[in-house]
Amino acid sequence: MSTKGAEDRRCEERGRTGLSARADTNMERFAALVARTLRAPVALVSLVEGDRQVFPGLAGLTGPWAESRQSPLSHSLCRYVVTDGEPLVLTDARLDERVRAVPAVAELGMVAYAGMPLTDEDGRVLGSLCAVDTTARRWTDAELTDLADLAAACSSELRLRLASRAAEDARAAAEEARATAQANAAMLLRASQEMAEATSVQDVRQRLRHLVIGALAPHYIGLSLLRDGRLTRVPDTDGPHEVEEVLGQYDTEAPFPSARALRDRRMIAIPSREDLAARYSPEAVAAFDSLGLTSAVCLPLIASRGPVGVLMVGWNRHHQPDLVEQATLNALASYTAHTVARALFLGERITVARQLQSAMLTDLPATPGLDSAALYRPAATDDMVGGDWYDSFPLPGVPGGPVTSSLAITVGDITGHDIRAAALMGQVRSMLRQAVLDHPALGPAAALTALEHACLSLRLPATGSILHARLEHGAAGWALTWSNAGHPPPLLLLPDRSTRRLDQHDVLFYPGLGHPPRTDHRMDLVPGSTLLLYTDGLVDRPGRDVEQAIGTTRALLAAHGERPLPELLETLADEMAGPKADDDVAMLAVRVPLRPHV
Repeated sequence: MSTKGAEDRRCEERGRTGLSARADTNMERFAALVARTLRAPVALVSLVEGDRQVFPGLAGLTGPWAESRQSPLSHSLCRYVVTDGEPLVLTDARLDERVRAVPAVAELGMVAYAGMPLTDEDGRVLGSLCAVDTTARRWTDAELTDLADLAAACSSELRLRLASRAAEDARAAAEEARATAQANAAMLLRASQEMAEATSVQDVRQRLRHLVIGALAPHYIGLSLLRDGRLTRVPDTDGPHEVEEVLGQYDTEAPFPSARALRDRRMIAIPSREDLAARYSPEAVAAFDSLGLTSAVCLPLIASRGPVGVLMVGWNRHHQPDLVEQATLNALASYTAHTVARALFLGERITVARQLQSAMLTDLPATPGLDSAALYRPAATDDMVGGDWYDSFPLPGVPGGPVTSSLAITVGDITGHDIRAAALMGQVRSMLRQAVLDHPALGPAAALTALEHACLSLRLPATGSILHARLEHGAAGWALTWSNAGHPPPLLLLPDRSTRRLDQHDVLFYPGLGHPPRTDHRMDLVPGSTLLLYTDGLVDRPGRDVEQAIGTTRALLAAHGERPLPELLETLADEMAGPKADDDVAMLAVRVPLRPHV
């Protein structure tokens, strides 16, 4: 060990005795015993620390040194005992070439001196037990033997204190380890619960940041996914990092510790920036610096079907996880890997469902004498793929009949928020279209009844609510006929800006319940009227009264009813559902212009 290292260790041990520049009862007794046994005017228990010596035990000393119980190391004779590790015995310090210039000799009259080393269990000299006389004196062998015996006893006292402190430290360390283990176990329990609820990769990233706390508490948590043979960073939306954009993608063979963790399929520890610079690329060091990191670990994310990415945990301080923390981080990486794999699978399913749902939401047909617009907004939560839909298609006319133009319109909501609901919605939509087109003379109620019979025959488990209607244009203008299978009531805006709720409805769409026959309802639409159909996502939200929400929608419809229909629907969706809707929203609006289109 170097001289500095040995000095640091000695100072550390001295500090662990709990002794310093204040009186200690046992040390005072040793000093008194030395003074009495050797008939010396001054006796000291002196411990050396840094640039001073302290006297936890003293007898006979007076003046400022006695009051402060310390002196500069330059005034110390005990330092020679510590430096040499041997007793120092002087008959007359004034005549000794080595120590006569020490200020204590001339200023305090320390003439005769006898000092014995005080040592710890490893023989490390912490100070001295000494007798001092103000006149020249030859110390007898018996006196020096007594002083050595007293020094041995004093050393035993120091060792006992060090052992007691070591036991206290061990107990504290055991308690800290137990608390850390409990905290880590609690974190892993939370991880198992939190990760089970994560529905997207971004959600996983956010949950990780709030999970790793306590002793591990990192400065940064990074998540990179394996896609097409490359690692792609998942950005932190709450606290963006430039490196996640500048180095958003990198090869698995790149000289980065995260890439190596994936290649080797094991934890890679980065204890310091110097270690990073020695083993990895300048780009890796630049990324490390941009994140403000001092140390980090990278863990491969291995799911049941293979690697899915890398988890990086970094600290802005020196932190090298011990075995318990490594086990905790590996367990966390395992949870993360399986959650990411599930989120990716769910994301693929959601993408398919969204595409299926989008395919069903076709463009509205152009109908002479009518304006129309539709709007669909998915739920803000990625996994909430619903069965909401709208539909509009022209009906074949009867040559020479009273109806010159006919249009079918539908808004529905199939129960469920997953790919199954989207698939059922597509089937129901197609079957309803078929029922209407096969029997155009039948009304909406008959079409819904035919749909229910078809679902029952095919054992199609589709339930929900549907508002199906047809708009017919004749000599008297436009007429609306509708049948409501448990759907929210359509709203009608009249030319004078008053509104009506079309409350007539039958039971929910639920094939096989054996409910009463469905009914049609009819009314004329005067020029300047606007009809609004919508799903419950517009008005039904947790903590909000549905009836009150419908009333608010009516008020908004009256206030903004003169706007172009696409703008009107956007306004209603913004005001009622907001940017983070809990459910899908589908709306369909039809307007009879005040003046026919030229």
